[in-house]
Amino acid sequence: MTVIDLNSDLGEGYGAWNMGDDEAMLAIVSSANVACGFHAGDPVGILKTVKAAAEKGVSIGAHVSYPDRVGFGRRDMDVTGGELTADVIYQIGALKGLAAAAGTTVGYVKPHGALYNRIAHDPKQGQAVIDGIKAVDPSLVLMGLAGSPILDLARKAGLEVVAEAFADRAYQPDGQLVSRRDPGAVLHDPQLIARRMLRLAYQGTLEAIDGSMIKIEAQSICVHGDSPGAVAIARDIRRAFEADGVRVRSFLAH
Repeated sequence: MTVIDLNSDLGEGYGAWNMGDDEAMLAIVSSANVACGFHAGDPVGILKTVKAAAEKGVSIGAHVSYPDRVGFGRRDMDVTGGELTADVIYQIGALKGLAAAAGTTVGYVKPHGALYNRIAHDPKQGQAVIDGIKAVDPSLVLMGLAGSPILDLARKAGLEVVAEAFADRAYQPDGQLVSRRDPGAVLHDPQLIARRMLRLAYQGTLEAIDGSMIKIEAQSICVHGDSPGAVAIARDIRRAFEADGVRVRSFLAH
């Protein structure tokens, strides 16, 4: 039986502003990338999401970001290594505290948005993130873009890694994500996405935006919690997996 992790970005509401349907998504996914307050999320909402994840047996990861609430963490920042390392330590520490209060633990780290994209190929900022993770808890797993250099950099530093693919994003022929600024970057058809993910799970391939087939080796699939129809997309993927004999399970489960 093929086994794969299904993850989503959660805990991104702030005050009276709601983002996504965490409760519904937590009934579908096996891992939750929980906002740490820098791009989204507030303490009350984050704690609520962490508690709900713990109750459902969903693994929890720290969704660390640049300090960019206004831009939702999607604006690139040229920060120093020391700043970035401290920011990562701060965010992981905050989520670890909330997780402890909820009777659970943080098992991995997934950078968010512009930081995720930047460190995929920027070894300077990538090393700063790695240093932050190791300073807090070297047993944490780093989740990163499948096929990107950051995974090898993290492995060399002694971290465990998990390679990730995106269900609701289009890919370039070189395996990179199509920029959100470009047409067709975000996919919306749940059935089409489910078929793409079945191909990925069984064959390790995806159709790029130009129609070519690309090889992607991933142990986890992300459905963005803030995407329109995110719950329907995640639900259709899980249904397709279960109907075809693919087991959804966290990469942290043993």
